[in-house]
Amino acid sequence: MTDTRRRVKVYTLNEDRQWDDRGTGHVSSGYVERLKGMSLLVRAESDGESGSLLLESKINPNTAYQKQQDTLIVWSEAENYDLALSFQEKAGCDEIWEKICQVQGKDPSVDITQELVDESEEERFDDMSSPGLELPPCELGHLEELAELVASSLPSPLRREKLALAVENEGYIRKLLELFRQCEDLENADGLHHLYEIVKGIFLLNRTALFEVMFSEECIMDVIGCLEHDPALGGLPRRHRDFLTKTARFKEVIPIGDPELRAKIHQTYRVQYIQDMVLPTPSVFEENMLSTLHSFIFFNKVEIVGMLQDDEKFLTDLFAQLTDEATDDDKRHELVNFLKEFCAFSQTLQPQNRDTFFKTLSNMGILPALEVILGMDDVQVRGAATDIFSYLVEYNPSMVREFIMQESQQNDDDILLINLIIEHMICDSDPELGGAVQLMGLLRTLVDPENMMATANKTEKTEFLSFFYKHCMHVLSAPLLANTTDDKPSRDDFQTSQLLALILELLTFCVEHHTYHIKNYIINKDILRRVLVLTASQHAFLALCALRFMRRIIGLKDEFYNRYIMKNFLFEPVVKAFLNNGARYNLMNSAIIEMFEYVRVDVKSLTAHIVENYWKVLEDVDYVQTFKGLKLRYEQQRERQDNPKLDSMRSILRNHRFRRDARTLDDDEEMWFNADEEELEDCEAVVPPSDNKTTKASGGAGENEDLMDPISKFMERKKLKDSDDKEVLGKSSSLSGRQSPSFKLSFSGSTTKTSLSSPPALLRPGSPGSGAKGSPPTAATVTTKVGLVDYPDDDEEDEEDVGGMSKEETPPLSKKSKLSS
Repeated sequence: MTDTRRRVKVYTLNEDRQWDDRGTGHVSSGYVERLKGMSLLVRAESDGESGSLLLESKINPNTAYQKQQDTLIVWSEAENYDLALSFQEKAGCDEIWEKICQVQGKDPSVDITQELVDESEEERFDDMSSPGLELPPCELGHLEELAELVASSLPSPLRREKLALAVENEGYIRKLLELFRQCEDLENADGLHHLYEIVKGIFLLNRTALFEVMFSEECIMDVIGCLEHDPALGGLPRRHRDFLTKTARFKEVIPIGDPELRAKIHQTYRVQYIQDMVLPTPSVFEENMLSTLHSFIFFNKVEIVGMLQDDEKFLTDLFAQLTDEATDDDKRHELVNFLKEFCAFSQTLQPQNRDTFFKTLSNMGILPALEVILGMDDVQVRGAATDIFSYLVEYNPSMVREFIMQESQQNDDDILLINLIIEHMICDSDPELGGAVQLMGLLRTLVDPENMMATANKTEKTEFLSFFYKHCMHVLSAPLLANTTDDKPSRDDFQTSQLLALILELLTFCVEHHTYHIKNYIINKDILRRVLVLTASQHAFLALCALRFMRRIIGLKDEFYNRYIMKNFLFEPVVKAFLNNGARYNLMNSAIIEMFEYVRVDVKSLTAHIVENYWKVLEDVDYVQTFKGLKLRYEQQRERQDNPKLDSMRSILRNHRFRRDARTLDDDEEMWFNADEEELEDCEAVVPPSDNKTTKASGGAGENEDLMDPISKFMERKKLKDSDDKEVLGKSSSLSGRQSPSFKLSFSGSTTKTSLSSPPALLRPGSPGSGAKGSPPTAATVTTKVGLVDYPDDDEEDEEDVGGMSKEETPPLSKKSKLSS
């Protein structure tokens, strides 16, 4: 069983003076050779005994370690780098504290070890040889002397430590507060100003034992009183005590029976007020000296959350009143605000404790309670409920999803929690849609497959997405469908456009991360056609969102989507938007050109569709070569369809190459074998004439022999090349000296031509290049086509077309022969 005595949480203080949780592990002490001394080691508990190191810190004799609240050890390893160990049990803290004190030669009964810093050797000797710092008598006449002593001790860490010990041991704080009350009664302004400087200096001593006295119930208000009399205010004291006692009122929305818990809440609020409102803004030097004050507040909050969580009666009453229909709106408002602050405090908990915290809230019925609250008309209450919901979703989305699916078995779609969230997003009254943006982020987290779990009995992804598309997607897409019934958006104001942009952002996320669910929804509901109506919006950001949605769909290279796009001529609104944009060089122009360029390179079926239906209006666009490249790619595809024997050549060569003996391949062969199907299909066959013999265009035995002759000789030469025998090499040379037909082979796949029921309204019927369809070119004149513009990917294809030959080995062709067809 794991030793819980040594179980600790490691914290570091960040630049904002907040404690960051670095993980949970088990602490030990031992000699570390690399550090040349006894060290504290914390290994992560999740990794077992040989777990990763969370902390490896040498116990330096000059470092001041502080023990706070029986279960905390805090120290600084460097300037502005503070560390803390929070122990699960007091016994473990005491054991490690004894080890630290043993290394430093200190008595374990102290709460802080002596601190030594760089001072002159003479000053250090004088201070260490003195028995301690002697404080002047705590009397009105010595306040000025005491203020000067405090101010002079702050720059020296050693003198600060001696001053702190003297103040603590002599019970000086209570004596000072008694003098404060006398000075107030006598209206002694000078004495009050001295007390301000003294008490402020005591804060900078950064000692937990002093804070525990100052923040006690009987002392804290007098401490605040001392800090009201800042000499810089010119004799006009602040009224902090009046605010805390008269203005600020403690609202006990649910009676707290534990007096210790009530006292801790009061103390934390007042100490937080001192830090935020009473103390002057610390300098860079002073801020590092207030780290213990930050720690005091942080661990107080942790303790409050733990005590409230353990009070079952309190939580039961809280959720009972939240869900009770008889609870009035004001009372429910207070309960919701309390619950929101309660959840915010939980962020200070360790991950294991935070998990227990949210499970406790779930068992108490927090999600049904939020459902009731979100149905209220009060905007502030709904906002607080949204914040609480965000804590739950961000920490444990699976718990929220499970509740939503269970709820659907009992309630109608209209009152489901997730549909309430969607409706609040849609109906956000904020002109900037701040609340809608927050809610959209929560919905995105809920439908993200990356945080869904799969178990032996069920798959959360399948179950929840099926539920979401059946019960919720129609609610989410309702504004989109309502606003796109015509050729233009029916409402095109700024707020509506922002909302539609948010919805499109979520739908785009679904396209990227969901599979058949979103595909079925888009095709069955004709969503893409509705979305493309928004390309006519006067708001460019909304039109670009619509284009982005279509671009993500095309990027999937899914033939179901492609057939849907072609059948419904969904490139028509894109082409219209492109033409309406004119020659303006803007985001709209670039986005549309990029989409067509992607189609040209990667999507053959859409390439044919675009050229056959929209070429007439795009052929004059010549400031980019994208559309001419589309036409060229289309013609190449048509040419392959009209020359099926090129496909047979490819299959013949493929059969030969797979029957070769296993041996090391040279670079050219590697290129041949590694070429994928797409690269091979993009190539063309080139068979130059040989021995002044013209290849016939019609089929026949002679033609097949012409095709097989270079192939068989190719295989023969490859076998001879692999032999190391000189005689065979000589034969190879003699063979290559023969006047055998030279050749250049590559292969192309046939592309099925898309048949369209009717052309779009944008263009007249007809397809480019239709006149040359019936007469394929002769083999003697088939050469590589070169585009009007050199695209980088075309260059790569040209290199692959050489069929295993390097670029330098390819027979040169004249520019005229390359452009012939």
